[in-house]
Amino acid sequence: MPSQTITVALTGASGLPYGLRLIECLLAAGVRVWVLYSQAAQVVAQQEMNLALPSRPAAFQSWLEEQYQPAEGLLRVYGREEWFAPPASGSNPADAMVVCPCSMGTLAAIAAGSSDNLIERAADVSIKEQRKLVLVPREAPLSAIHLENMLKLARLGVCILPPSPGFYTHPQSVQDMVDFVVARIMDQVGVAHSLLPRWGEDRA
Repeated sequence: MPSQTITVALTGASGLPYGLRLIECLLAAGVRVWVLYSQAAQVVAQQEMNLALPSRPAAFQSWLEEQYQPAEGLLRVYGREEWFAPPASGSNPADAMVVCPCSMGTLAAIAAGSSDNLIERAADVSIKEQRKLVLVPREAPLSAIHLENMLKLARLGVCILPPSPGFYTHPQSVQDMVDFVVARIMDQVGVAHSLLPRWGEDRA
């Protein structure tokens, strides 16, 4: 049995490279990953990465398995209306959930507790069961509405982690900048990685 189960939700904000790289790194670390995704995420994947993500969850799962070659049983993909999926119930919550990227619409719905689809419901379950929830919101500039929603969630213990790569690691590529953010997410959900050196460690 894997030591951890982490739900990763992909929504319609800019930043799909972060989400896909996160899935790749979690699977490589031997973590069981439940993937949820929205139709808007498919649009963003086409725009940002020229990727035509399959609409059917089973086809998307096959695509991810082909890309990342996870160990058997580590990966499951669920559709936005699969109410009998494990993350929909507090009786079987994941150890942590990450919404990456997180659109402002999804963030607002989570803050309101609307639970109109599996992504929102899984986040609601994470909050009520006091499991780690990390939101990676990508928007600029932020309105007072966005900030108030983030503050409301932060006060509930939700981690708000904007994808803001640092430059003190001297990134040499876009991939380096993606990995900086993914490393921060991995730290928050307690998964070991070697994506970048720790502050104060010998860079050599």
